Formats: sequence, structure tokens, C-alpha cells
Amino acid sequence: MIDPRVSKLAELLINHSCRLQPGEHVLIEAFDVPESIAIELVRAARRAGGHPHVAWRNNRVLRALNESAEDDNLIVWGDYDRYRMAKMQAYIGIRGTENVSEMSGIDDEQAKRNAKQYARPVHAEQRVNHTKWCVLRWPTPSMAQLSQLSTEAFEDFYFDVCTADYGKMRKEALKLADRMNRTDTVRLAGPGDTDLTFSIKDIPSIECCGYANIPDGECFTAPVRESVNGVIHFNTPTIYNGITFENVRLEFKDGKVIDAGAEQNVKELNSILDTDEGARYVGEFAIGFHPDILHPMKDVLFDEKIAGSLHFTPGRAYEDAFNGNVSEIHWDLVLIQRPEYGGGEIHFDDELIRKDGLFVVDDLKDLNPEALKS
Repeated sequence: MIDPRVSKLAELLINHSCRLQPGEHVLIEAFDVPESIAIELVRAARRAGGHPHVAWRNNRVLRALNESAEDDNLIVWGDYDRYRMAKMQAYIGIRGTENVSEMSGIDDEQAKRNAKQYARPVHAEQRVNHTKWCVLRWPTPSMAQLSQLSTEAFEDFYFDVCTADYGKMRKEALKLADRMNRTDTVRLAGPGDTDLTFSIKDIPSIECCGYANIPDGECFTAPVRESVNGVIHFNTPTIYNGITFENVRLEFKDGKVIDAGAEQNVKELNSILDTDEGARYVGEFAIGFHPDILHPMKDVLFDEKIAGSLHFTPGRAYEDAFNGNVSEIHWDLVLIQRPEYGGGEIHFDDELIRKDGLFVVDDLKDLNPEALKS
């Protein structure tokens, strides 16, 4: 018997996230997940009148393919996967993993080659810009371990946060998007030595409430490319290419990272930021507000939605909030500003908008956790 929570999630992904219409084709790309979620997605897609297609992936096989693929291999692989993606109107990528560090140890230059020849044409160019897409994780014991929860407790948490009331959330998030669309200068303060200013003038702000990611709960835009100045000190651990980074600190001058540090793996951090010219500029600024995601778990799809957080993203800007920055990377780095994580402030045009993780202006108070959960 299939867990009814799996069926509920599948319906949400097909009908809310992808808004699948009769006759549309949806690619379901499944990475080390149980058959049950793929089956329920296929059934939900057919009930919606759509045409489901399934690509079954194994992370250890993908590592073997990625660790030594030459350009000719990657170009052909990218060509045929991009061709398939171009036939789709919707995409769901659901990723499980028994080892979050499965891709660690792949040579930096090889990782950059993989991004350029495969990830960019298939995902950054085709999928992101030309499909109704949603990506999400699948609850596994390794994720439960990162969350410091039992497997059963993590599964309960997962299904609760993934099937939140996104309609209610969107109603309030639109008010934040409106505020951001009327804002020129943003200032971020604390914790640590964080003091950063930048402009978001004339760059669209997009509320995200269950469409592109599950779980969801953020509003994003991008800084004017050369406007970023100051320091931001992230307090949330992150994994990139299988490598863990903690306490990443970036210093900016006229939009560019001029100094980058971390507790460990500083060489690898700077190698990522040297991927290309755009990697040291920022492609996204976003504010997170999911009421039930409170603590980091080294999974960016969850961590970037933490209530009272923000993320600032070296690398590629999204087309719908484009600031001109192009890069092979897009690395969401998360700063939590709730009191237990050191506090902090967000100012829009010299007006205090959020303090210590809570919105303080009347039109945004209903985005605070207690209001969203009421």
C-alpha cells in the first residue's frame, strides 16, 4: 500500500507546482528514490490529462560518468538530454541520496567541464527557461542524519513542510515582492561583521511558493551587478560538489568578491569562485520565510527557505530576475538572522524591514512564522 502522504505530494507537484495541462508532457527525473513516488507522479500526471516520461537515475553511476568524462562524451550526452528536455512542457526532478558527499573528490576542472558541457545546456538554458519545473529532495536516512533526527521523525517533518499551505503563503509573499519591486537600496547587517549594501532597482522580484522548489518559501531578485559593497558572513554550513564549507565570508567591492574565506577548504572555495568571470559576482538575493523550516541541514533546498534567513548567490542570475550576470555556477549561501543565530537586520531604502528574523512593518507581519501557521 502506498503511503497517502506520497500520493498527496505527487498531486501537489503535478497540479500546483507544474500546473500540468491536458496534452502536456512532463519529464520525471528520479534519482535513487522509491518506485512509489514515481508511480504516483505518473498516475497524477495521467489524471491531469498529461503525458508522463520517467528517467531513472542512480547517483553512483552518475559519479562514474562524471568523474572522467571528456568533452566529446559530455557534449553528446548534453545534446540528447537537451533534445528530450526541449520536448517537455514540465519537469520534476526528485533526488534521493544515500551519501550526500557522493560527488566529492571529483577534480575541480572536471567539475567545471561537467557544468559547462552538460548542466548549462540541459538545465540552466533549456529546463529553467522553457519548462514549468520543480525540483525536490526525497527523505533518506542520510538526510535525517544531517538533520539530527530519527528517520521516522525526519519523514514526518519532510511531508509536513513539503505540503504546506502554499496558497496562503503566496498571498502574503506577494506583498514582499511588491515592497522589493519598489526598493532601490538594500542593507544587510549582522551577525559577525556582516555589513553589506547593494541596489535591486528595476530588477523584478519573484515570490516562490511551491512552484519551482518543494519545499518553498522565499522571494528572490538580484542585485544590480556592480552595486554590491561590503562584507557578508554566512552562518549556515553548505555542501558544493560534495565538499562541506562552513562560516563562508565574502568581501565585495563594486559587485565583485575580492576576498573569500571559510573555516576550511579555502582553496576549494576560491576555485569555485574562479570558475569563470561571473562566479565572483552575485546572481540572486532572496529572503526565506517557510514557517516550519528553522534549522540548517546542509541541503540548500531546505536551508534557503529557513524562517528568518536570506541567501546571497555567487554566479548565474535567473532569466526572470536578470542582472546581466552569466556563470556556470549558482551557489546559494545562507545567512540566518534569528536571535539564536546572532540576529541581524534587513533595511529597504533606510527603512528597517526585518529585525532578528521577524518582519517589523505592518504589511509584512503576516509572513512571520506564527501568522503563517495560524
